Amino acid sequence: MLEIRNLTKIYDDGTRALNNVSFSVEDGDFLVVIGLSGSGKSTLLRCINRLINPTEGEILWNGVDLAKLEGEDLRNTRRKIGMIFQHFNLVKRSSVMNNVLSGRLGYTPSWKSVLGQFSAKDKQKAWDSLERLNIKDQALKRADELSGGQQQRVGIARALMQEPEMILADEPVASLDPVLAHSILQYLEKLNQEDDMTIICSLHYLDLVQRYATKVIGLKDGEIVYQGSRKDIRAMTDREFKDIYGEEAVRVGGLEGDLSAGGDQS
Repeated sequence: MLEIRNLTKIYDDGTRALNNVSFSVEDGDFLVVIGLSGSGKSTLLRCINRLINPTEGEILWNGVDLAKLEGEDLRNTRRKIGMIFQHFNLVKRSSVMNNVLSGRLGYTPSWKSVLGQFSAKDKQKAWDSLERLNIKDQALKRADELSGGQQQRVGIARALMQEPEMILADEPVASLDPVLAHSILQYLEKLNQEDDMTIICSLHYLDLVQRYATKVIGLKDGEIVYQGSRKDIRAMTDREFKDIYGEEAVRVGGLEGDLSAGGDQS
């Protein structure tokens, strides 16, 4: 179980990206975080896996405060938290296989990883991950030869190499068209349901949220302004929508319309 308690993040320039945020995530949840660009979605995810350090608060995962971990303890815990990025974060000139194998860096001595000396077991695990994402036939291609949807599947396969108990997905479909967006989220849903893997995912489009989330939180100006279940989000009122997206926001066909443009910068 993940418990976020009074989490606050203030950047060096004085920006308060998160302000006293508290919520909990049960094991096996598919939690979606919604909100405008700049609402704090990316900051929240990056605090959870300590890509950035929170200013105040607790991040309790299975009773351990991730906010207080340092050194080897932090590295060992991060192994169990996969991360998927909006812009894929692949080494473009490297092969798909090498990108996937990089997911084992937390388990591999640094001198071996520099030389690309991964074990036969790790290489088999990489093939299995690629097969699970239906992209095994692309293994020897350079990452930049693949389409956006294929690159994101490589990103998921790389995360699987960590043998994660939880995956954080930061706007994983923001740069994809609607058909590919559903495809990527279906892969995450499969991991959630078949592996009982906890997924925390930030999204813009409400139709995707309504389709895949088991729980939802809405952020505005770094504060939680909405919490609900899948049933709640499907019955969201105009008032609740405007509380998240502002008085000028207009719902169009169950989507955020123009509000979906751009990534979260805080």
